[in-house]
Amino acid sequence: MLLDLLLALGLLLSTASQLRPTGLPVGPGELFLVTWVFLMLGREAARLGPPMTRPLAVLLIFWAVFAVAQSSGTMAGYVIGDVHDRDLFLHSVKAYVLLAIVSCLIVVGPDAGAHLHRMAWLVVSLGAGFLVLQIASGFGVIGISGVDPWYWERFRGWSSNANQLALLCVVLALLSLHLAELAPRAGGKVAALACGIVPVYVGRLSMSDSFALVLAFSVPVYLALKLRSWTRPGRSTVRSAFAWIVILAIPAGVIAAAPLVNAIAEEAVDTARFVARGNEADTERSASIRFGIWAAAIDRGLESAMLGLGPGPHLKNPFQIDMGPLSEEAQENPNNPKQSHLPNFEAHNTLLDLFTQSGLIGLLSVAGLGAVVLAGTWNARLDGLTILMIGLAVFSSFHFIVRHPIVWFAIAMCLVAGSTARQSSPRIES
Repeated sequence: MLLDLLLALGLLLSTASQLRPTGLPVGPGELFLVTWVFLMLGREAARLGPPMTRPLAVLLIFWAVFAVAQSSGTMAGYVIGDVHDRDLFLHSVKAYVLLAIVSCLIVVGPDAGAHLHRMAWLVVSLGAGFLVLQIASGFGVIGISGVDPWYWERFRGWSSNANQLALLCVVLALLSLHLAELAPRAGGKVAALACGIVPVYVGRLSMSDSFALVLAFSVPVYLALKLRSWTRPGRSTVRSAFAWIVILAIPAGVIAAAPLVNAIAEEAVDTARFVARGNEADTERSASIRFGIWAAAIDRGLESAMLGLGPGPHLKNPFQIDMGPLSEEAQENPNNPKQSHLPNFEAHNTLLDLFTQSGLIGLLSVAGLGAVVLAGTWNARLDGLTILMIGLAVFSSFHFIVRHPIVWFAIAMCLVAGSTARQSSPRIES
């Protein structure tokens, strides 16, 4: 139980970067994770090593390929004379090493499936509690020295920026959906959904457009997945019949809703302007910056012959930022990197950032791991976990998320659950 608590605290507090002592790159979350790693390594050493399971083998292969890709990128960068920030390079190296160890240790053990299910309940319940405390801090009920839970109108809690908090909320909300789906009793379903309401509320307070996009995308896809599960061959139940009625009613519903298309489009435009958190000039400028850095990331990846340039950021500040933001709010944005002669800007897109770091090999390794995990949850009809992976993929289109421990807990959870269902499927079908 102590090990589980240490891991849960490490995962949840790793995004609480405002709790880090001033000037230090680590905080309570990282300390909890490192403590858990040392205790787990000692336990596994006493057991003469963990048994080789399919999830562990998949992660070991992935991290081996990923390490080769990052090393190749580092050598390619050296050959072409790439100049990078040494501190950011070392920071990324340390982060990847820690994440590789943590993700592999999470899946060890023959009973990893049941253990991770219990861990998910612990993470979701503790996460909801921590988010409530952050809400209380944000509305002045409690105060924490050195923590500013708001960045203008955006809620960021204990994180340094609102997007970190939004990513945590994505994982907690969709993981709660999975737990509610599998809970055998009504009480468990209600408890899981109650825990899921808190991250949804906090995620909306963060005003993250990526979080809103994940929610908007997840709801219809989840309903489609449930219809697939309820109407699979060999099932003839009232629920299946209802599902078929819904399927047959969809064309009629689309025809009936056609007159509302224009109104919905206008509302979408208003929503897009709202989440842009700025005037029209700021919105256009933000889009220009994003497309510009994506193009720059592709160019940098091609410049290295698609081998990458090694860990760390490799893009120069967009000239729009160097010239100065239009609005006072954007000028004080803590997400903007410091102006420097060294490249310290990221593409804010996971695949493109990996393309600049580890080239085509690194990009394909992460995409391949995601495909393996998603195939496992899809075949096992674990709709909540399938939506979790899809939600992370959507969020990763606008942020670099592979350095966050909570993401690797979600990946490990999905990988183990899919493998466990695969092993037990003959017994279930019989």
